[in-house]
Amino acid sequence: MSEGDVGDAAVSDRTDRKDKKDRRGRKDKRSRKDRTGAAERPAALTLKESGRWAWTQLTSMRTALILLFLLALAAIPGAIVPQKSIAPAKVLDFRSANPELSKVYDALGLFNVYTSPWFSAIYLLLFISLVGCILPRIRVYVRALRAEPPVTPSRLDRLPESATSSTVRNADEVLDAAATALRRKRFRVVRRAGSVAAERGYLREFGNLLFHLSMLVLLVGIAWSNLFGYKGSSIVVTGQGFSNNVTQYDDFTGGGLFRDSALTPFSLTLDAFTVRFETGPVQTGAARQFTANVTVTDRPGATPRQEVIEVNHPLNINGTAVHLIAHGYAPVVTVTDGNGNVAFNGPVVFLPQDGNFTSTGAIKAPDARPEALGFQGFFLPTATVDASGPHSLFPDALVPELFLNAWAGAPKAETGTPQSVYSLDTTGMEQIKTADGTPVAVRLKEGEYIDLPDGRGRLTFIGWQRWAKLQVSATPGLPLTVGSVAAAILGLMLSLFIRPRRIWARATAGEDGRTLIEVGGLDRADARTGLDDEVAAVLAVMDDPVEDVPETPADEGSPTEGAVTTTSGRMK
Repeated sequence: MSEGDVGDAAVSDRTDRKDKKDRRGRKDKRSRKDRTGAAERPAALTLKESGRWAWTQLTSMRTALILLFLLALAAIPGAIVPQKSIAPAKVLDFRSANPELSKVYDALGLFNVYTSPWFSAIYLLLFISLVGCILPRIRVYVRALRAEPPVTPSRLDRLPESATSSTVRNADEVLDAAATALRRKRFRVVRRAGSVAAERGYLREFGNLLFHLSMLVLLVGIAWSNLFGYKGSSIVVTGQGFSNNVTQYDDFTGGGLFRDSALTPFSLTLDAFTVRFETGPVQTGAARQFTANVTVTDRPGATPRQEVIEVNHPLNINGTAVHLIAHGYAPVVTVTDGNGNVAFNGPVVFLPQDGNFTSTGAIKAPDARPEALGFQGFFLPTATVDASGPHSLFPDALVPELFLNAWAGAPKAETGTPQSVYSLDTTGMEQIKTADGTPVAVRLKEGEYIDLPDGRGRLTFIGWQRWAKLQVSATPGLPLTVGSVAAAILGLMLSLFIRPRRIWARATAGEDGRTLIEVGGLDRADARTGLDDEVAAVLAVMDDPVEDVPETPADEGSPTEGAVTTTSGRMK
């Protein structure tokens, strides 16, 4: 029997034994199934294994993307339904207009979307998922930073970009030249026996990690601001002041962990409010200037200082921002009751309803005697009356007038129930009428007054003042949020524009006494733009220097004796 026959017999024998073993295994499985009546089932996961499986699912990138999508969906109701933290007045109006639907919204927490349990659950799960995704990648990245460039492949011609040549220079000389050139291009270079390995682009993964870490910090910053921050607004009439106390706010919203003691103890006085509107033929009535001159006292006992607040230029007081968000008119009136006493005197805030500042409001004199008095209607800065009724033609106070209805009723006992200062509750009151039964229509210019019928009193329109609505807010996590956004943009730029590449160069002695050169490149980002140029540049520094060779005359059929011929090629 020949040597080949012996080998074939051995292979056949091993194959027969393997087939017999497989048949015995299948028979044993059938026997176990026959004895138990059913196939064996895998053992149930232990508690530790179940927790590990759940953690693996939660910290996968797929889960993180799903949670991010759910968070975006969960934020949609917050942009559609009025929120208590942003517009509490609109929430009250919505409740009044939709009492039944409001019950459903309350049950679902749609008036407080961003602090609801379901939104918070998605938020926290996303945070945990991102942490679980990033930590393993950081460990891998640290190992990659400490590791050397990989060993030179045996077949450089199989790389996406490669080139070969030969030179009369020795191997050490050309490898030194390649290493020097690669270091100048900021490659990490390792010189090994007969080859050079180089790699760069480590900042690309750093950019990815920076972007994801910035997202984590962004979530922390937002949570910090929502939990410990606050926001409130107050209308301040010119000449009056504001103190940073919860009782001074018209509306106020604080975070879940906010405490009143965190309020910065400042106060300010609105000294003047300057408004300028466009009077030309183009964009007539458009706003051109809103400037609030205030006197600020940073804390009790501190020296007052003068400041200016403009739109988009808030005042910062020890980390608390004061924004100018609205303005309007406050007519100054005096109400004299039926006994001849002054029941009310001062400015009354009226709220603008259109671009020409047609403003509505109420003048209340609950202390008037023998009857309480009230007035409700319009303040028109540039008044006119036409077929559509009284309205304003221009937002500036050129022809200011008051148009009001008058009401009277028995004095009411103080109940402590809060009421809107911008509307008149006419419950228990009746509209004042003339002798012929016509409701009293009050129309007053500056300096005019009207005596109410039956000696019920007098209303005098003294003049008007401007008011400014100030929004006071503190967002302690804002610097962290802004910084994380800037870092995320930087990380995104690094991940998009840094190209991680590897270059290998090998030099071996050829049979003809020349040195054979091989250079290969790999772009790990799958963006090969410029990779061929880098490979060619490395090959060029390793190759023979190019010399000017005189042209050979046409009648001389062979190259000049002693000239070196180099070849280069690229395989993909």
